[in-house]
Amino acid sequence: MAHGTHALSDSELLAIFIRTGMPGKNAIAIAQELLRACGGLVGISRRSPQEIAKAVKGIGAAKAIELAAAFEIGKRLLRNQDEAPLMDTPERIYSVLGQQFAAMRSESLQVALLDTKLRLMRLEEISHGSLNECVAHPREILLPAITHSAYAFVLVHNHPSGNPEPSEADRRVTANLREAAGIMQIRFLDHIIFGTVLDGKNPYFSFREAGYL
Repeated sequence: MAHGTHALSDSELLAIFIRTGMPGKNAIAIAQELLRACGGLVGISRRSPQEIAKAVKGIGAAKAIELAAAFEIGKRLLRNQDEAPLMDTPERIYSVLGQQFAAMRSESLQVALLDTKLRLMRLEEISHGSLNECVAHPREILLPAITHSAYAFVLVHNHPSGNPEPSEADRRVTANLREAAGIMQIRFLDHIIFGTVLDGKNPYFSFREAGYL
């Protein structure tokens, strides 16, 4: 109360949620052990409640759920910093969604639905796992756009490896979707692949910037 939460270390912040320790180990010591086991706060944010509970002794199901919920609140806050964020450029799309996708340990394919001003209406996950034409069929991607009367959409997914360069499957999915969206008269604004910063390059790949759309 005296100094604010910003004055606390990562382990002290976690200890607030852990609350109590165990014989020979207080809450801060358990928090430090959890940080080491998971690879820091980012690593914890990627864990399910079950994985958090298994990572170290002293964290039961209830505490693990509270920790996972706290990280989920943070992710949602990042996602909703602007009530209706503008999504008209790859840079803006990355600023809205990049951190959320960076926290994922497996590949997630999602569609961002946009209104006539290219502002985000909603974000829906299409599939979880490696991207291929089967899980990313145009009908599965276009259905949310049709259901919610979106003017345009952006296809987004991540490469957990950190390298955002598109695979051949990524290129084929994009080409098939471009054709289908044209027939349905729904604007396919971009397909963004999120990675991480590598050798000073962009942490994402934009199919529109690359001339594929």
